[in-house]
Amino acid sequence: MAAFIPSKDPQANEQVLTKINNDKSLEANNGHDGTWVAHPGLADTALTVFDSVFGERSNQLDVSRSDDAPITAKQLLAPCEGERTEQGMRHNIRVALQYIEAWISGNGCVPIYGMMEDAATAEISRASIWQWIKHGKALDNGQVVTKELFELYLAQEIEVVKKEVGAERYESGRFEEAAKLMAKLTTSDELTNFLTIPGYDYLD
Repeated sequence: MAAFIPSKDPQANEQVLTKINNDKSLEANNGHDGTWVAHPGLADTALTVFDSVFGERSNQLDVSRSDDAPITAKQLLAPCEGERTEQGMRHNIRVALQYIEAWISGNGCVPIYGMMEDAATAEISRASIWQWIKHGKALDNGQVVTKELFELYLAQEIEVVKKEVGAERYESGRFEEAAKLMAKLTTSDELTNFLTIPGYDYLD
């Protein structure tokens, strides 16, 4: 999928279109018959890419990928490589906070930082931090991720979000409730299967 959404800024929008072209070119050349975009304004861009790969064909059933290297269980279970960054953790907190606030307010799909986000994004964000706490992983700043560090960053990022959305929007929203729910989910001893399950208790 491509979760990007169009931007009113021409330069930023050009970057979005480039990303859509790259994403859809990869999919089309991998043998996909269709694709997904987050915004109808990007459908024509995706269609153009697929049309160029399809040519006269109506599908790509002729692409079997049978020559691809097999994927093993060991590969699927291998831990992800790459560093855990303070910036990434803070970003995860802000995105999850804003999405949870939207969800408990009745909106299941919301644009955040130029991306159309749904529950999956918030799930990944809070589960990643939960795992880092569980396994005592360190960030690129040398700090080990603990419940206390998460709660410190959460308090700080609440203030960032408050400035971003404005005091009026913040006060009229349900950000405090969202923060409490996120904290409960992220610092629990056992990983809650889905954030939406306890989230139902917040719905009017």
